[in-house]
Amino acid sequence: MAITSSVAQTPIARKISTNAVIRTVLAQGPISRADIAKFTGLSKQTISDVVRDLETDGWLKPVGKTDGRPGRTAITYELNASAGLAISIDLGGTKIAAAIGDLLGNIIAETKVPTDARGGIHLVDQFQAVVNDLTEMAGVEMAKVRMVVLGTPGVLDPATGHIHVAPNIAGIEDIDLRQLLTDRLGIPAIIENDVNLAAEGERWKGHGVDVGNFAFIALGTGTGMGIIANGSLLRGGRGAAGEISYLPIGGDPFDPGGFHLGTFESAVGSVAMARRYVGFGGQEGASVADLFVAFEKGDHSAIAAVEETARLTALAIAAVGATLDPQLVIMGGSIGARPELVAAIRRYLPRCTPYPTRIEISRFGNRAALIGGMGIAVAHMHEELFGVDLGEA
Repeated sequence: MAITSSVAQTPIARKISTNAVIRTVLAQGPISRADIAKFTGLSKQTISDVVRDLETDGWLKPVGKTDGRPGRTAITYELNASAGLAISIDLGGTKIAAAIGDLLGNIIAETKVPTDARGGIHLVDQFQAVVNDLTEMAGVEMAKVRMVVLGTPGVLDPATGHIHVAPNIAGIEDIDLRQLLTDRLGIPAIIENDVNLAAEGERWKGHGVDVGNFAFIALGTGTGMGIIANGSLLRGGRGAAGEISYLPIGGDPFDPGGFHLGTFESAVGSVAMARRYVGFGGQEGASVADLFVAFEKGDHSAIAAVEETARLTALAIAAVGATLDPQLVIMGGSIGARPELVAAIRRYLPRCTPYPTRIEISRFGNRAALIGGMGIAVAHMHEELFGVDLGEA
């Protein structure tokens, strides 16, 4: 379903006025028409017309009246956040997390399901089921959902939306995921690398809000990095900037056996970490979750596994620091956000670089990509509904 409103059919001058009103309401609201006129410099008549149209179409709603001022009281308005909704989906190797949010990015409902191991077209079926579940949980109709943003592992071609090199997701490289998802749901779909979305989430509402240069490093089933350079997402020449899985750290980079997952991921991913724990004398068949339980009990094998993973990760961060010079590195993912691991990384980092970068744990834990997807969706909805293409002027 295409995004439509009466705003889209108005002349360019009205679109500019509408844009100014919405931006003022977002920044200052709840706010009266008279105050909107003061902030925008537009005439009271123009403000009256625009606010009336936006209220009629359901984008603004009255929420109260001014008080404590001389003269007559005036109605105050704010954005009707529930007038437009978006879905954010984070596709992982073992689970799918998804959320539905409003025009302000407020999360209304969330869900999490195991990833269909068959992959490919079965994932599209699963995404549709997840979206249906979310709308039911939120008590809303699908007609109100205007956009879906999907975060996925792998190297993404930003022009086509095609995903390359996603070893943890079966069959995803063989389908046109963006087109299939758009056709199935009937709404615009944006596909983005999951760690890039996590970086966008931190830039929107996390540690990166006031930081122009930072890196988000995710450690979990796989590894990845999202880079914000000079205030913008850095993609690289092929869309593969930040694919730290292939750093020559933790193994023999000349061994073609590491080309599939990458040398670094093969050394610090969840499978490698559990294998290391068992190799150091831990319980046979133990998972990473078992490893951290053992760590809390002071198990020497678990401590050794965490320390070695932290040492290798510190080397990767030192390499990132030498090439990108970030002000901050944010750690996320099911493993990367563990305080025990991050504490060890902070100890090792000054031992392998004279300029250790500040390290923080993501404010969103495993939800960073989900939050980033919602932020991207909100920005696109605002632009589609109220934005101005200056090329039309």
